[in-house]
Amino acid sequence: MNSSVAIAAAAGNHGSPVIELRGVRCTAGGRTLLAIDSLAITAGERVAIVGHNGAGKSTLLKLLSGFVTRGDGVVSVLGQRLPPPSATDLRTLRRDVGQVMQGLHLVARLSALDNVLVGCLGRVGGWRSWTRCFAADEVAAARQALHAVGLGDRCATRADRLSGGERQKVAIARLLLQRPRLILADEPTAALDPAAAGEVCALLANAAGADAGVTLLSVVHSPALLPQLCERVIGLAHGRIAFDLPLAAVGDDELARLYHAPALPRPLPAADATAAVPTGAAAAAGMAPGS
Repeated sequence: MNSSVAIAAAAGNHGSPVIELRGVRCTAGGRTLLAIDSLAITAGERVAIVGHNGAGKSTLLKLLSGFVTRGDGVVSVLGQRLPPPSATDLRTLRRDVGQVMQGLHLVARLSALDNVLVGCLGRVGGWRSWTRCFAADEVAAARQALHAVGLGDRCATRADRLSGGERQKVAIARLLLQRPRLILADEPTAALDPAAAGEVCALLANAAGADAGVTLLSVVHSPALLPQLCERVIGLAHGRIAFDLPLAAVGDDELARLYHAPALPRPLPAADATAAVPTGAAAAAGMAPGS
């Protein structure tokens, strides 16, 4: 991976907090969406959030990206208190926060390459962002990002002519070009077949981690994917943390209690996540940086 695509280690120690929540309460229509007394995630961690529908998983990701404001408490992301004091500060923060949302937010009529180039808008700014006039080195980096996710031959293909798995890979290539310090992924394998889901998990996992200095926080629908995405699992129930454990300590009993169901099948063995993207390459997506 060219150094223009690979992410340098995030500033500061790997043990420094990237995400901190203290006494956070989010409500809507008299209903509590989140009630988190304390949560800290450090630089380079790969963390998954699991829980039933309505448990508050997506709300937590929206809170961390600034799309939902807390009613009470303290929220800090990359050392910045939320909400930031100004729209400019929020845009600056979002340059370092990459997102893979369920909607992907690709522009259907644009090519895969043009959609990936959206990842550098937070850096180029000004008239170049409006006219999509990108420097040659950014275009080369975008091509390399598509090659890294296995779509080097699809640069000119419109996004609406790609398969679901291919569109998800374009979103991850956009992350690679953005070079974030924090990745927020909301059910990144939703609606994908098992093979495509495994590839996407491997790409995300290799884009983050202690060596890269990039933190990954994923909302995971299927417990079978946990070994491929994370080393730490947070279970949410009714907006509260039910457990916060290393992956190795999360067994059938914990998951069964969380989902109020009989014991679930054991997760499948992790796929080899080293082949898809060299460790240290980064990621980001969902929304255009700085938007």
